[in-house]
Amino acid sequence: MLTILFDGVAYGMLLFVLACGLSVTLGLMNLINLAHGAFAMAGGYCAVVLVNRIGVPFYAALPLAFVLPALLGAVMERTLYRHLYARSHLDQVMFTIGLAFMAVAGVDYVMGSAQVFVNLPPALEGRFEVGGVGIGRYRLMIIVVCGALALALQSVLVLTRFGSRLRAAVDDPRTARGLGINVNLVFALTFAVGSGLAGLGGALGAEILGLDPHFPLKFMIYFLIVVAVGGTSSITGPFLASLVLGIGDVAGKYYVPEFGGFVIYTIMIVVLTWRPQGLFTRVAGR
Repeated sequence: MLTILFDGVAYGMLLFVLACGLSVTLGLMNLINLAHGAFAMAGGYCAVVLVNRIGVPFYAALPLAFVLPALLGAVMERTLYRHLYARSHLDQVMFTIGLAFMAVAGVDYVMGSAQVFVNLPPALEGRFEVGGVGIGRYRLMIIVVCGALALALQSVLVLTRFGSRLRAAVDDPRTARGLGINVNLVFALTFAVGSGLAGLGGALGAEILGLDPHFPLKFMIYFLIVVAVGGTSSITGPFLASLVLGIGDVAGKYYVPEFGGFVIYTIMIVVLTWRPQGLFTRVAGR
């Protein structure tokens, strides 16, 4: 039981890092980005190419799996996404889902359609037991890294001047510009960080989830469920939602394997029936 709980927490932490960038762009920037999974896929393939083909150490590849998708996100935000901020949500959905399909086709052409996994260093392979609980080394690292990222991200959004500027830019861009806030730069940095976090999540999840060109489409629903259940008021909601969904998904697939795939959807239905706006909600001003 405790081993299942541990694996569920690790899976939930991974879901959080994968989805928190979408939570930020949707909840704070009011932008629906269904191509979010493409940035996660980009980070995963960066890790696979760097580690499996070039021989870069796994620990060194993780920062690059964040930086490269973040740079890609910054470029795309300035060239493509910035034109969507004032458009309707339907326009945003249609445009970004088109980008997701283009990413799938492009990666399939360049990297092939076979599923790949990243090679882990020996120190992260296998399990050890503590009090009868089987603890996977790699999953333990995921919990530590993702937990630290959650704390850092929440602190930046709540306690720093940048977080205040971001909220001001979202609530009233015209007033924010009048106060000297560079709204375009704030949005570009926010989108870049969200894309980088998705890329880092893709790199961390490549070994557990597997990586193939259809990754953005296969896990899109999971990202949306995390955001829908957690709400968009802060990082706390998606974080708690990821833990609940991760534990429920792992436990369901273990105890009732024939219905395990439906557990995460059942949790979503129950939570949204109870709180249609999610666990935490923020009313956007844009």
